[in-house]
Amino acid sequence: MKNYFSSDFKLGVLGGGQLGRMLLAETQKYDIYTSILDASPEAPCAQICNEFHIGNLLNFDAVYNFGKLVDVLTIEIEHVNIDALYQLEKEGLKIYPQPSVIEIIQHKGKQKDFFVDNNIPTSPHKRFKNKQELINSFEKNEFKVPCVWKSSQFGYDGTGVKIVRSVDDIQSLADTDCIVEELIPFKNELAVIVARNADGEVKTYPVVEMEFHPEANQVEYVICPARIDEKVAEKAREIALHVAKSFKHVGLLAVEMFQTEKDEILINEVAPRTHNSGHYSIEASYTNQFEQHLRTVLNLPLGNTESKVAGIMVNLVGEEGFTGNVVYENIEKVMQIDGVTPHIYGKKITKPFRKMGHVTIVDKDIDKARKTAQKVKETIRVIAK
Repeated sequence: MKNYFSSDFKLGVLGGGQLGRMLLAETQKYDIYTSILDASPEAPCAQICNEFHIGNLLNFDAVYNFGKLVDVLTIEIEHVNIDALYQLEKEGLKIYPQPSVIEIIQHKGKQKDFFVDNNIPTSPHKRFKNKQELINSFEKNEFKVPCVWKSSQFGYDGTGVKIVRSVDDIQSLADTDCIVEELIPFKNELAVIVARNADGEVKTYPVVEMEFHPEANQVEYVICPARIDEKVAEKAREIALHVAKSFKHVGLLAVEMFQTEKDEILINEVAPRTHNSGHYSIEASYTNQFEQHLRTVLNLPLGNTESKVAGIMVNLVGEEGFTGNVVYENIEKVMQIDGVTPHIYGKKITKPFRKMGHVTIVDKDIDKARKTAQKVKETIRVIAK
C-alpha cells in the first residue's frame, strides 16, 4: 500500500466549498497533504488546505494542469470539466469517482436514462432539448400539470428545479436542456449514502429522512435514523446498493429517493460525493462521511457506518432580506443545549437561502432530538450586520 500519511503524497480536490472544508478536517487528522482547486479566492477551503489553486472548474486547462500536480484526484462538486478528467485518466491519473460516473451524474437527463437502462425505479419523465420542445409537448397533452421541471445541468440546492402548476408557468422557465417528471405523491423523502472503494468493498449508511423548506426547495432537517418501517428501510438500502453496483463507482454515492404512498421506493437523483444528507455523521456515526470518502478514494478499509446515537442536522441558511457580512444571532443560546454542535462554513457574506453552516443535534431519543432541532431552528438566525 502507498504511504499516504506524513509523506510526499498529494491528494487533489476539485472544489473548495464547505464539503471540501469538512473533508480537510479528516485529511488533517491523517496528515494527508491536500491541494484544492476553486475559482474563488474566498472559498471556504482557501485558508486551511496545504495548497490552494485558483481556477475555473469548468475550464479544461485549469482542471488538467491542476491534475498534473497531484497523485489522486477527487471532487467535492460534480460540475467540473469532464474532458480534462478523461485526458488525465488516459495519462494514468487515478480519479475517484471515475470520470464516466461523474459524466452521467452531472447531467440529469443522462442520469435518468441510466436509471431506466439499469432497471432502477424512478419517476416517469421526458427529456427536452429546449423550451420550445417542452411547449410543443404540453400543447399535444403529452404531459399533465402539475409536474416537476429540472434543468439538465448546473442545478443545485433548489436552483434549476421548479414545480409547474399550469401551462403559463412554462413561460418563466429557462430555455435549456431539461427534463420534466411526473409529480410523485410521497410520504417521505429519504436518502442512503453508499461507500465503495477500488477493491469493491461496499458499505451503506443508515436510511435518513429529509424535511424540505417549501419555498427554497432546500433540506431543512436530516433525521437519522429515518422514522420509517424497517421493511421500507431495508428496501431503500437494497435499491441504493443496486444503484451503486450499476455505477461501479469508487467513492461515496448519495442516493436520494421517494417513499410513495404505497411504500414503493423511487430514486429521485444521486450525487457522487459527500452530501448534505450525511452531515449528521460527524457527531453521530462511528465513521463520518468525510473520513469514509477519504478511505474510499485511497482504497483503504472502510469504517463502521453505524450510528452511535440518533442524529439530526439543521441547515443554517441566510435569512430572507439580509445580504452582507454574516452574523450568527443567538448562536450562544443554542450552544447551551446539550448535544448541539454548530458547524460554520467560513463564508463571510450571507445571502437569502445561501448555505452558511449547519447544526447537529444528537440524543439517544430521536423524538427529543427532533424537538431540540425545532428549537435550534427557531432560535438561531443567519443575518447581516
